[in-house]
Amino acid sequence: MRDHNERIVLSLVREHGSLSKSDIARLTGLSAQTVSVIMRELETDGLLLRQEPVRGRVGQPSIPMSLNPDGAYFMGLKVGRRSAELVLIDFLGAIRSMKQHSYRYPAPRKTVDFVAESMKEMRDGLSEAQRQRIAGLGIAVPFQLWNWADAAGAPRDVMEEWRDLDIRTEIQALCDFPVYLQNDATSACGAELVFGKTSGLRDFLYFYIGAFVGGGIVLDGRLYGGPTGNAGALGSMPVPGPDNRPTQLIDIASIAMLEKALAARGFDASHLWTSPLDWGDLGADLDRWVGQTAHALAYAIVGATSVIDFEAAVIDGWMPLAVRKRLVEAVERAIAAIDAEGLTLPAIREGTVGIHARALGGASLPLSERFLVGSNLLAGSA
Repeated sequence: MRDHNERIVLSLVREHGSLSKSDIARLTGLSAQTVSVIMRELETDGLLLRQEPVRGRVGQPSIPMSLNPDGAYFMGLKVGRRSAELVLIDFLGAIRSMKQHSYRYPAPRKTVDFVAESMKEMRDGLSEAQRQRIAGLGIAVPFQLWNWADAAGAPRDVMEEWRDLDIRTEIQALCDFPVYLQNDATSACGAELVFGKTSGLRDFLYFYIGAFVGGGIVLDGRLYGGPTGNAGALGSMPVPGPDNRPTQLIDIASIAMLEKALAARGFDASHLWTSPLDWGDLGADLDRWVGQTAHALAYAIVGATSVIDFEAAVIDGWMPLAVRKRLVEAVERAIAAIDAEGLTLPAIREGTVGIHARALGGASLPLSERFLVGSNLLAGSA
């Protein structure tokens, strides 16, 4: 674990792209000598790189420092209802390698085998020096996955295996670096916080719409997980259903509901999972899903805002950018029609990370835990 002041420096450089010693001293209140020592140590450790000097009118030129992309590497695993992804990123968050595995439902042993095989291929593609700089792996997985047997269309006995499998321990046995665990939607929220373009947002509500919708909460610039790591379980929020009777958000604002509607009229919807950047023309089914999802999200946002005064509600998901944009615009219209007297409603924004937010969120867990200010409130680590 790095010293707190080193974390502050790394966090600021990540936020601003590059900073000089004088910039950091001004932003932190630390003495110039202290900052100089910290940055020299971080440069020696290979975490910071010197940029071209910036010459002013008087005095010595300023030398900005930026993060070294090769300073550290992180792995992230997303376990979803329809696919698994393993990603390797560098210190800037750029994807260096990604492996994907699609399925009808997640089987525990096959998932572990996928990770073992994919991780070996990724590590074999690195030099020995690069392998030594892998700082950790984060797992983004739905908590209590065994409860989703019916919704995922999976054999109940296979899904029950998740109850007895400690996936973090299983994967830790494959690694010589720490392994962390967090809810998948909360991890996606973490990716938006660490890698996204949040424009200085300190408090925001986050929705990730995958096979099933989930969410996360950022308070005072930090990912908030709650006592059990399940804060922001927005899929369970009660909202008005199509018949105006209460139902859970997950039963409306989930891509599985769109898949169900398409399948009901004999349409093969498998490309929803295999081609998330291009769904083609889905016609009236997509129109209805966007409308119903926007209506439900609008009520969820208003309900959450009555508890915490969020600056924004961010919406992302496993969907084409055009669909995401259309959905956000529909939420803006729907929320304007709700009686929200007494509330200051948050801005509705598109997410900026995209379809791989959960895998990148997994990778952000060791990055945040080991190098940045604040805690991800991890559910497990070793």
